[in-house]
Amino acid sequence: MGEFNEKATCGTVCLKYLLFTFNCCFWLAGLAVMAVGVWTLALKSDYISLLASGTYLATAYILVVAGVVVMVTGVLGCCATFKERRNLLRLYFILLLIIFLLEIIAGILAYIYYQQLNTELKENLKDTMSKRYHQPGHEGVTSAVDKLQQEFHCCGSNNSQDWRDSEWIRSGQAGGRVVPDSCCKTLVPGCGQRDHASNIYKVEGGCITKLETFIQEHLRVIGAVGVGIGCVQVFGMIFTCCLYRSLKLERY
Repeated sequence: MGEFNEKATCGTVCLKYLLFTFNCCFWLAGLAVMAVGVWTLALKSDYISLLASGTYLATAYILVVAGVVVMVTGVLGCCATFKERRNLLRLYFILLLIIFLLEIIAGILAYIYYQQLNTELKENLKDTMSKRYHQPGHEGVTSAVDKLQQEFHCCGSNNSQDWRDSEWIRSGQAGGRVVPDSCCKTLVPGCGQRDHASNIYKVEGGCITKLETFIQEHLRVIGAVGVGIGCVQVFGMIFTCCLYRSLKLERY
């Protein structure tokens, strides 16, 4: 009986250190998950106003929430491990499961939106740019369109001709411009009055292709982070179950 308890104790110690190591890595992973979410919201959110669906934004918020919960859970995991409290281990396991589900949901949303992105942009981006650019109450769209055209060296949703049908041109607000100044290779006030290829960006596929590539690349990062951390958590849940069972055996 003593030999059994000694083996159980050795096994418990090994599991404790394994779980502690996991928690350290898990805490850092949580920081990385939160950083990806914050990066999306703070630095890459300029183009969200150009998207009809809120899925892209939702995946970012899920990652931020999951990252915060992961970091808190990591601290709880360390306490549960070294205090050998079975009730804390149960709570830790439940939190791991919740985070796992959140990250899998983020990964699934990213994948679904990845498949739908091309159709959404084709159906909505041209209308958004032509009907909301420089219109009252749509300052965010105006800023996003200008940044999009300058950053990705494109002009119009499909091509520069799209601007001819825009409310901005029709209303006379353009001041003689045929395209926004942000289409110009050299950005100076009034440069949009000439739409020759030597003056403005004329990229095949227009801004739709550029924006689609940009968002798809970022969705791949979100999906990979969500699924990758989720897979790591499976090991954490296994270690937790083993430690929980080991503590139970030691009591007999």
